[in-house]
Amino acid sequence: MRPPAAGLLTAALLAVLPACASQSSDEVVLELWAVGREGELVSQLTRDFEASHPGIRVEVQKLPWIGAHEKLLTAVVGDAPPDVAQMGNTWIPEFAAIGALSQLDEEIAGSRVVAPADYFAGVWNTNVVDGRVYGVPWYVDTRLLFYRRDILAEAGYSHPPRSWPEWREMMGTIQRRAAPDHFAVLMPLNEFEPLLALGLQQDEPLLRDGGRWGNFRSAGFRRALAFYVDAFQSGLAPKVTNLQVSNVWDEFGRGFFAFYISGPWQIGEFKRRLPDAVQGAWATAPLPGPDGPGASIASGASLVVFAGSPHKQAAWQLIEYLSRPDIQLRLNALGGDLPPRRTPWNDPALASDVHAAAFRDQLERVEPTPSVPEWQRIATELYVIGEQAAHGRITVDQAAAELDARADRILEKRRWVLDREASE
Repeated sequence: MRPPAAGLLTAALLAVLPACASQSSDEVVLELWAVGREGELVSQLTRDFEASHPGIRVEVQKLPWIGAHEKLLTAVVGDAPPDVAQMGNTWIPEFAAIGALSQLDEEIAGSRVVAPADYFAGVWNTNVVDGRVYGVPWYVDTRLLFYRRDILAEAGYSHPPRSWPEWREMMGTIQRRAAPDHFAVLMPLNEFEPLLALGLQQDEPLLRDGGRWGNFRSAGFRRALAFYVDAFQSGLAPKVTNLQVSNVWDEFGRGFFAFYISGPWQIGEFKRRLPDAVQGAWATAPLPGPDGPGASIASGASLVVFAGSPHKQAAWQLIEYLSRPDIQLRLNALGGDLPPRRTPWNDPALASDVHAAAFRDQLERVEPTPSVPEWQRIATELYVIGEQAAHGRITVDQAAAELDARADRILEKRRWVLDREASE
């Protein structure tokens, strides 16, 4: 006769065995790294994915935007990347260059969900490096005008600006009527996006010769830089960083500035933070260009599969699921992220949003930044040199020449690699 303790142990083991057997050895566990607010939201979407894809379980790791780039690089170097990740689309050329990402051309060609023609072209192209696709846009970000309709109306204007000359005229009129501590436009000097958007509106590329050299001395970029600098030199914009603005929503609400270049997340912030008295007085509008409606930045985040993933087929199924129009609409409802493809914008809830409508218009005119791994470093130089020009420490021509010089130094290794490949 067995001792009671042994009998209890055997019974406990028998009770555990069925539970262990229920976890099939064929179960695929996908590791998904998601960044920022989306890291909190995506778990609500992956639960339904798991229900419709038995045998696949998704483990979500949430990363803050600060440090996410370095953490992903460290994971690649340490040969421990996730299967799928949310990645800022300006990072994709860098990770593609080091062989960290899987090419997705074959998967896309055979997909009934991911339809490239349904995506806004400028956004889709942020995922293309040397003719190959390395990511699928998940949500889109761009920049346009937030403006006070009432301030424009008081200045005699019934519509937002549609070209640079019209915008410059409006800002001048508003500034002449403004209180001493008020301005026509806010463009924080530690943000490169306003100057970048103006630069992307030009015919010439920001880099030349296949991304080997800077092209900031081109006539187009110097025209954009001159327009940007004039706003500060003429007193239309305050020479401040966003750290020197106590609260952008309060300042916008009290009319400290009439125009503000920002992104879609501000729609929800303005709805929540602006006083009731001005809720009907603000609006959004596409960016004006030199001679008419202008382009803006094709930004946002994409979903990528890492080359080291042992579960590429399941990883692609997850990307397909998160790319479905109905799931993109759920993400929009949860956090306000804008869909990167056109179909979801036909949904009545999104189509009727008067503040989102300008973004839908702008997305047809967005341009990707140069597809080189070094772009993030070059973008930092944009606001460093732009700030010097705004303060009048250097001229527009000197700023353009300095940007070229700095870009050329940053791109030195790229030129060496490309020249070596060409000679082999």
